[in-house]
Amino acid sequence: MRSIFLRILAWFGILLLFSFVAFVITTALLIRQDNPVDRFTNLVVKMQLDDAVAAYQAGGVKALASCLERFNRYLPGERYLLDASGRDLATNADRAALLAAAPPAFRFPWPPPKQPVIRQATADGRYHLVIRAKGLPSAPYNYLPYYAWIVLVLVSLCYAMAFTLVKPLRQLRDTLSKFGGGDLAVRTGSTRRDEFGDVSRVFDKMADRIQALLTAERRLLQDISHELRSPLARLGFAVELARNAEDRQAALDRVKKEAVRISNLVGELLDMSRVEGDPGVRTAAQVDLTELVDSAVDDAFIEADARNCKIVPQIERTLEISGDAELLRRAMENVLRNALRHTPEHTAVEVSLRRENAAAVLTIRDHGTGVPPDMLEDIFRPFFRTDDDRSRSTGGVGLGLAIARRAIHFHHGEIAAENADPGLRITIRLPLAPGGTSRPRLRTSSA
Repeated sequence: MRSIFLRILAWFGILLLFSFVAFVITTALLIRQDNPVDRFTNLVVKMQLDDAVAAYQAGGVKALASCLERFNRYLPGERYLLDASGRDLATNADRAALLAAAPPAFRFPWPPPKQPVIRQATADGRYHLVIRAKGLPSAPYNYLPYYAWIVLVLVSLCYAMAFTLVKPLRQLRDTLSKFGGGDLAVRTGSTRRDEFGDVSRVFDKMADRIQALLTAERRLLQDISHELRSPLARLGFAVELARNAEDRQAALDRVKKEAVRISNLVGELLDMSRVEGDPGVRTAAQVDLTELVDSAVDDAFIEADARNCKIVPQIERTLEISGDAELLRRAMENVLRNALRHTPEHTAVEVSLRRENAAAVLTIRDHGTGVPPDMLEDIFRPFFRTDDDRSRSTGGVGLGLAIARRAIHFHHGEIAAENADPGLRITIRLPLAPGGTSRPRLRTSSA
């Protein structure tokens, strides 16, 4: 039997049948022993014998017949008072065969006959009361036919329990089959609180990670195949020029520049893949967001000096969130460097960190030309550039803001862009950690 449902149902059926048979056998063994019902019945029969003998001795045959008729009227069966030879003292009939067939004392017979015979004798053996019983006092086996509804209910409950145990397994089997067939979005969505629910939720988490890994891998391959074509073509062209060019140093510099671009592109692609590839391996910890912003600003000072611009931080409070410090640092650095690339010389990049309700809000603004309004959402897409030539001149490959967005979404935050006239303002909102601190800042960074 391969079906677990049939196995469970069969085991329940076997246990139910065993319980019923054991009950019947135990009942049969008990009624063969001396029990209170037998003792009570014998006492009642003995009382009838004493009353019948007393009526016969006091009033003769007429009084005996009246006494027996009264017993028969109130108690089921037929009663006869016999002498030691088996003669009926009320009718003078010979009932020796009936006397011989009756047992000396009452005991529930097994199996029960249709009309059992009961006999009770006086101490001297002169008188015998024989009862041809038409019904016995209540005994356990008399109720056996009434147990049928209990059996039906138990069978129904066993079926329901077996179905309840097997149903989640079948659902999990169907989900696994669909997932194995390529439907990576399928989930069990179980809300059960038992072991089946635990297994289903573990599968859902595993499926989330597998889907994220496969999606990231597929997207990485697509992005690499798409974006490496142009720099590889330029690199090949530069190599051909280097072979025949008079100024070999300039040609080699061109080759090196293209190689650096390819290296940077691959590095950023790998970073973006790691951000979304396997979030389960990253551990959340209490992160001082103010310290991260300070670190990103300090690291960007050299680049700002090289571009003849400056960074103006406005950080008044110390805020803490729960997350991955490395992912958050990379996101902030990407947004800040993007602002430095596009802000004109002798202007400032403004960095502000504040608290709004239960969220930390970080804004980074440059004073460049901004972005067309219909492209404010597109700039967060991988490899999107508002101006290909300008991006190449500034060294961008269109991945910085995409990496930042995925890192912020990983922390259940939001990132958005808006034109500041002049320039572009990037706003990042991150939920503060439960029980995280928000206290006045003791130090303020300066450019």
